[in-house]
Order: sequence, then structure tokens, then C-alpha cells
Amino acid sequence: MTLPAFPDAAPLDGLLGGILIGLAAALMLLGAGRIAGVSGLGARAFGLSDGGPPRNAAWAFITGLPLGAFIVVLASGGIEAQFTGFGPILLAGVLVGLGTRLGSGCTSGHGVCGVSRLSQRSIVATLTFMAAGIATVALMNAIGLEVLP
Repeated sequence: MTLPAFPDAAPLDGLLGGILIGLAAALMLLGAGRIAGVSGLGARAFGLSDGGPPRNAAWAFITGLPLGAFIVVLASGGIEAQFTGFGPILLAGVLVGLGTRLGSGCTSGHGVCGVSRLSQRSIVATLTFMAAGIATVALMNAIGLEVLP
């Protein structure tokens, strides 16, 4: 079995993105004493949770996510994105939201912050996220909804 070629792969961009995510998580932990889990910060920003940082800090973090992406788009001359349609994206969002509540956190909270602190719960959650993602791609490829080129 040969692996598909990824002509658009940008490993250095991925490395830089990972470093920036790690720095943001470290700054949040060291500066505010809080885990930079996006679902928890989102819940706090929208008043769905009483725990966590002050609401204005949560809003600043949540607002910075799309704002940072917008700045990258402006600086890089744009990106090309393709979506399968509103229905699948809506369903995916609902499933991710349910999984976040069931797993007591999201991929950023568990995968970036929890694993780096060697949290057993976060390690199990991250392995579960990865297994589910791999299984989903394999299933979609098997039924003809090609995910990988």
C-alpha cells in the first residue's frame, strides 16, 4: 500500500501553527492560571458556565480565534476552502458540541493542555478523538465520499 501524495502539504506552516497554539496555551496557563480549552472559554463567554476566567477575558480569546484567521487570510492573499454544504457542517458542529460535553472538554483542552500536563483523562480523550477521526475518514473513503486525494 502506498500513501497518497500531498502536493499542497505545508509542514513548516503546520509546525509554526503548532508552536503558536502551544504558546497561546502556555500564556493562558501561566498568565491567567487557566486551561486554554476553547469549549470552556466559549461556554464562559456566552454565559453557559460560571467557572473559568472573567467573561471579558473569555470573549477576548474567542474573538481572537476568527480575527487571527482573518488576519492570516489578509496577509497571505487568501485561502481556498471547500465545504460539502450547510447540512453536513451543521451536523458536524452538533456532534462536536455533544462530544465536547460528554468528554468534559474539547480537543484543544484535552489534546494541547491536558496531554502536556500528562492528564490520564486527557490522554484517553485525545486517543478517542484520534481514533474516531481515523475511523470517520476510513468510513467515508469506503463509501465513496473520498476525503483523502
